[in-house]
Amino acid sequence: MEHLRWRPTVNERDFIECALQSDLRVDGRHSFDFRKLKITFGREDGSSEVQLGETHVMGYVTVQLVQPYRDRPNEGTLAIFTEFSPMADPSFEPGRPGELAIELGRVIDRGLRESRAVDMESLCVVAGKHVWSVRVDLHILDNGGNLIDAANIAALAALSTFRRPECTVGGDDGQQVTVHDPEVRDPLPLTIHHMPIAVTFAYFGEGNIVVLDPTYKEEAVMGGRMTAIVNSNGDVCAIQKAGGEGVMSSVIMQCLRIASVKAADITSKIKKAVDSYTTEKALKKVKRLPTSVPQKINVTNVTMDGKGDGELEKQSVQMHSDVQQISKGDENQQSIKRNSPLTRDRIAKHKQTSTFIGGPSNWDPYSKGVTLRSLKISDLPDPPTMVKASSREDAQPMTESSNAEVNTSSAVAAGESESHEIGSPKSLKDAIKPKHKRKKKKSDRS
Repeated sequence: MEHLRWRPTVNERDFIECALQSDLRVDGRHSFDFRKLKITFGREDGSSEVQLGETHVMGYVTVQLVQPYRDRPNEGTLAIFTEFSPMADPSFEPGRPGELAIELGRVIDRGLRESRAVDMESLCVVAGKHVWSVRVDLHILDNGGNLIDAANIAALAALSTFRRPECTVGGDDGQQVTVHDPEVRDPLPLTIHHMPIAVTFAYFGEGNIVVLDPTYKEEAVMGGRMTAIVNSNGDVCAIQKAGGEGVMSSVIMQCLRIASVKAADITSKIKKAVDSYTTEKALKKVKRLPTSVPQKINVTNVTMDGKGDGELEKQSVQMHSDVQQISKGDENQQSIKRNSPLTRDRIAKHKQTSTFIGGPSNWDPYSKGVTLRSLKISDLPDPPTMVKASSREDAQPMTESSNAEVNTSSAVAAGESESHEIGSPKSLKDAIKPKHKRKKKKSDRS
């Protein structure tokens, strides 16, 4: 299937090489610039998708309990598997892995396993019998160039978000392993010491022109390629130089310095994406329980029209005004009663008849038969008439022994009312007249 691979024409090759000599690239980048990196995660833990320019790679991590190797009974295993789909590139053959697939798997496996990036001893369950075997599957979805770097980032992102089931050892012999479901016990993350980042360089001409992160067209024109796997601390984990033109040692050292800087930048991006995914996943697992159990209350259906609101507002305003009028009327009435001479006489009589047993010791004329409408200022009677009504009510509970005192007080009140008659047309004299007439009738009958 090598004949299906895209081959540039002579003019395209010359154009790309001339642009690189002028420190220009076909996609507008500089010589040591990465393409746009985008990292996303799937619904399940341990799945990731990486887009590096037009290159698209998906990674998926799984585990299972297996027997360890005899030479390393206390360590788990880590395996990298790649799948090149013909949908990504017509030159990829289905089923059988090609040279590029084998090289990609070996480079990533060397960078992860031989650099001890993942703690293998933490994957041991029972020494010599049961260990966890971690498998990373890398699926190439679109080949836009530099598959090694994109696949390496996808593998690291998938391993960072993967959670293995928790297991316990028990039984009579202490060798029985019980794997718990995620609903019973929370899964455990893998222990990752550092992140080895793969950085690929392409050489053009006689090795004098070096570019970072080559594209699909640049890989078809390049004379050689070198992949350096470096972590954020600057430690060189592995170097892969797959044939091609020779490169001077000074150029290799320059590439390693550039790779250490790029590795720190990519590591920060991976950690940031993993942290955001972990936070979002934790928020979804939070269960919010209601503070109180709702109770059903049977309420009759009430339909409210638009007019009802206006009527309620009018009623509330009217009630407020009525309360204000009632309060004002009470204050005026209290002042009238307090200043009237009959009230003063009633207070004096109350002091004298406080020991009377036959009737109430404190008589309030407003304690019975009083409504809100009768207390409005507009409906209240004149002060003398109110005094007249109160004098009638006060005269009924009095006994014959107190009539003489009432006569004397009424005579005094009559004299005072005559003095006030000039100033006002109505005075207390009108309220006292019925008493004189009643007395005359009583005297005539006697």
